[in-house]
Amino acid sequence: MTKPLIVLTNDDGIHSKGLEAAALALAPLGEVLIVAPDRQWSGAGRSMPQEVTGSLERHPRRIHGIEITAYGVDASPALCVVHAILEIAPRTPDLVVAGINFGENLSIEVTISGTVGAALEAAAFGVPALAISREMPIAEQLSNREEKDFAAAQAFTARFARKLLHGDLPYDTHVLNINVPVQATPETPWRLTRLAHHRYYHPLPPDRDNGSGRPGYGLLPNPDVTAPNSDIRALSIDRVVSVTPLSMDMTARTDVGSIEEFLHQTP
Repeated sequence: MTKPLIVLTNDDGIHSKGLEAAALALAPLGEVLIVAPDRQWSGAGRSMPQEVTGSLERHPRRIHGIEITAYGVDASPALCVVHAILEIAPRTPDLVVAGINFGENLSIEVTISGTVGAALEAAAFGVPALAISREMPIAEQLSNREEKDFAAAQAFTARFARKLLHGDLPYDTHVLNINVPVQATPETPWRLTRLAHHRYYHPLPPDRDNGSGRPGYGLLPNPDVTAPNSDIRALSIDRVVSVTPLSMDMTARTDVGSIEEFLHQTP
């Protein structure tokens, strides 16, 4: 019997400790194929940049005594999924997993995330996808520090990957976006949530006096004001695992009659 094929990617790069942790969690569930960026691509969204070469380099892993095929690609996370499905995978994957990301991906800002962007690209191919992120201070999200504890995130990676491998997602759900609090354990409750309708990472002006031309970011100062069913509330206030179903259909859910009346109004 052929094992399920799971493509694993991320936006933190082929050397990420979160990627290794995810591979360890997924190895018992099927055949894992790692196709990840050859360097850090956080914030890439679902981008398809022209300046990358798509060059491939083997980075094999050994997990549970099993050799795992792995490639680092000069490509964005979404393009890594394209390479995986079109030229590297021996057959259509049964599942694509993106993560485990260094830092949470929440609210309307998920379109910025390379982790979520990779999962959405898989969904565009008709492949069920899982994006999983572990809460982390902003200052550490690009650090790839070895001492991070991924046990809880691994447990939830395996739990929801198993569900997606053995059952079809409901209509209009294409990606599960999972965010795990820093202090979570494998027994921490999870909650079905919606994207918060406002920012989680607040942009700050560039510190040009100190030579920085890039905007900075700070966390939402008062997450307690978010809706009770939001992903921010679940993670930041109630400290449970947030599971948000995402749809590829970004059409506004506005009543058709209302938007048509608005658009026909004379200014």
